[in-house]
Amino acid sequence: MRTIPILPASGSSADATRQKKRRQPKGRAVDPAARTDITAWLGPAAWPRDRLIEALHVLNDRLGQLPAPHLVALAEWFNLSMAEVFEVASFYHHFQIVKEDAAGQLPVAPAVTVRVCDGLACEMAGAPDLLARLPQILGAEVRVIPAPCVGRCETAPVAVVHQHPVKQATVETVQQAVQQGQREDLVTDHIGFDAYVAQGGYRLWQDCIAGRHAAEAVIAELEHAGLRGLGGAGFPAGRKWRIVRGMPAPRLMAVNIDEGEPGTFKDRWCLERDPHRFLEGLLVAAWAVGIDGVWLYLRDEYHGCRTMLQQEIGRLQGANLGPLPQIDLRRGAGAYICGEESAMIESIEGKRGLPRLRPPFVAEVGLFGRPTLEHNFETLYWVRELVEQGGAAFAAQGRNGRHGLRRFSVSGRVKQPGVKLASAGITLNQLIAEHCGGMADGHQLYAYLPGGASGGILPASLADVPLDFDTLQPHGCFIGSAAVIVLSQQDRAVDAARNVMRFMAHESCGQCTPCRAGTAKAVALMDQPVWDRALLADLSQVMRDASICGLGQAAPNAPDCVMRYFPEELS
Repeated sequence: MRTIPILPASGSSADATRQKKRRQPKGRAVDPAARTDITAWLGPAAWPRDRLIEALHVLNDRLGQLPAPHLVALAEWFNLSMAEVFEVASFYHHFQIVKEDAAGQLPVAPAVTVRVCDGLACEMAGAPDLLARLPQILGAEVRVIPAPCVGRCETAPVAVVHQHPVKQATVETVQQAVQQGQREDLVTDHIGFDAYVAQGGYRLWQDCIAGRHAAEAVIAELEHAGLRGLGGAGFPAGRKWRIVRGMPAPRLMAVNIDEGEPGTFKDRWCLERDPHRFLEGLLVAAWAVGIDGVWLYLRDEYHGCRTMLQQEIGRLQGANLGPLPQIDLRRGAGAYICGEESAMIESIEGKRGLPRLRPPFVAEVGLFGRPTLEHNFETLYWVRELVEQGGAAFAAQGRNGRHGLRRFSVSGRVKQPGVKLASAGITLNQLIAEHCGGMADGHQLYAYLPGGASGGILPASLADVPLDFDTLQPHGCFIGSAAVIVLSQQDRAVDAARNVMRFMAHESCGQCTPCRAGTAKAVALMDQPVWDRALLADLSQVMRDASICGLGQAAPNAPDCVMRYFPEELS
């Protein structure tokens, strides 16, 4: 007869011995000094779970990095697993986790970090030379690293010393900023609260809450104006308000000021000049839709804007102009993917910015599980003007069969780059001639990106196509956030496409294989002297068909356009 061994029962002496040996939870023990730091910096009571990224920023700002012992202490403070904290901290580019060496010592944080933008506009303006020369000139105590687009393409190349942007950067101006200890970005030349009110500001919102405007009439004006989302997708704004308004309360709002699309800087430009115009549009939207709470998601690169916006929101809240919804300003941490609406919502909730599968859509189940009105900054910036002047007046200002006005972020080989307010449907040739002072001296139009890194590349022969929603799709491109990057005969479309694809590979969240593996494979194929066009075309189709979100679906636009319009560069 076979004997079945009898194992010790639970609670036996053998089990008790094992429990006695393991007096601490699995994983790293909490360092007492790190625990003391966390309590001193964040307070004795844990914050809500959704403020994890805000807490990580506090640590990163104080220490210049995220030491592993402090992350373990933070996990204890939040009552989270270490894995939850580490996975969030490691997801965002602006956080650097450091661990002890073999001797148990943590690396010393660099005295200063200099980020040199290697986006397309900055690459064209000389960023590679800065990246090559700065490390030797600034020395070992200064960390010099490349950074994706920092949203200042009109002043390319740009280097950021801690949080201080150096515009039209040279080795000498960056060195000077480091030596002078310039670390902050200040925004002071803006219309403040008192000046805005003196110019009639917040009168529209007060009329709304006083019943002098009907919500239905305000929404109808947006529809008559043809206002669409201006973050890239172009969904009709009035229709979005109606959809969310019809959802059960409580309803929330999430505003995207992350603006990570290379070539795009219009939201920052507007925010630096007239923040209350945006805030009034936000309040009108909250009133019309019935919003209880608003979360603003501002990209970390806009440090000066964040400080200024916090101050101006405080002045608005202290003025007692009317009942305000809760307004919560959240800080991004360097992740382009968080410009996608559901990824942004995940980040606001203190998690990795991974796009959600849909349905359900954000309007139904969004922030904290509630129906959510998600908007781009500029869309709300237009609200006051459209309602006061009337939608018909706005719509009448287009050209070439289009309607309304657009703000274009223009960079590259033009004399006067910047934010240009122009008629919807304007062509590139008209935009350059009428608003940019023409091409830069010595440069002739060769190609252009009409919609930033994801919008594709068109040749000069198509510079008379109207720049608007739905006009560029037949040519394999789209307008997106209206980020126009102009190339000349001194540039090559194939180099621009390589820059764009490297950006996409760097910024892929990694959630889905078609995008994670597809962008990396595309970079490898495009770095070859001769492209395997059949393989790239097949890869593009897989990415378009199977990627979860717009990053993977739009990433093939640039190489596809090169193969379609610039085959001579591949021979």
